[in-house]
Amino acid sequence: MVKLKVGMMRLSGSIKFAVAGVVFLLVGYFTLQIFEIKIDANLGSIFARSQAEVEVKPTKLLKYKCSLAMPCPENHFAFKMASGAANVVGPKICVEDKIIMSGVKNNVGRGMNIAIVDGKFGNVLDTKVFDLWSGDVKPFIDFLKTLKDGTIVFMATYDDSATKLNDEARKLVGDLGSSSIYSLAFRDNWIFVGAKGIQSKSPFEQHIKNNKNTNKYEGWPEVLEMEGCIPQKKD
Repeated sequence: MVKLKVGMMRLSGSIKFAVAGVVFLLVGYFTLQIFEIKIDANLGSIFARSQAEVEVKPTKLLKYKCSLAMPCPENHFAFKMASGAANVVGPKICVEDKIIMSGVKNNVGRGMNIAIVDGKFGNVLDTKVFDLWSGDVKPFIDFLKTLKDGTIVFMATYDDSATKLNDEARKLVGDLGSSSIYSLAFRDNWIFVGAKGIQSKSPFEQHIKNNKNTNKYEGWPEVLEMEGCIPQKKD
């Protein structure tokens, strides 16, 4: 009788152990299933997000020289320029993706700001500032007389560039292709690209009058901006 009880106890223990093992396996199985479902869901979310990022990623914008809206044709020089803003911010001139005059470069000032560029290769030959409000116009005239045929001339006003202009100075600038130089007056804003030896009026010129009724800034008109492509000088 005792042996029978012992046998029954051993059998009961074996059954419990087997049941515990089955339960453990079942728990492990369902845990793995749930874990795999979560992994699948996470991977699906990751792939879906990655696909969405690929689909909405914007196309990289092309950058042209001097940040022009369109590229220049072959054998043309790209340029972009702006006049001064009142008497606070100086003019800016960019040629072939190089800033050649600006406040940051510390080579601009009150008056007429000029950059001279070689018409054949696009190299910067010189930059000058002439104070035509309180200075003498003669250095400006003398400089214009030294220009050689084929050189490209960039001019931008800052603060005032007309007070000291005389007929001789205006004529020399007019010979570079300017139309507005003859009417440029006190604190007008003006930007211009011409060339020594040009046979016609330049298409690159903007002029805005100083007018207290329309000025954007107190005592000064708004900033002028211009961009374009200048044909390379041929031999």
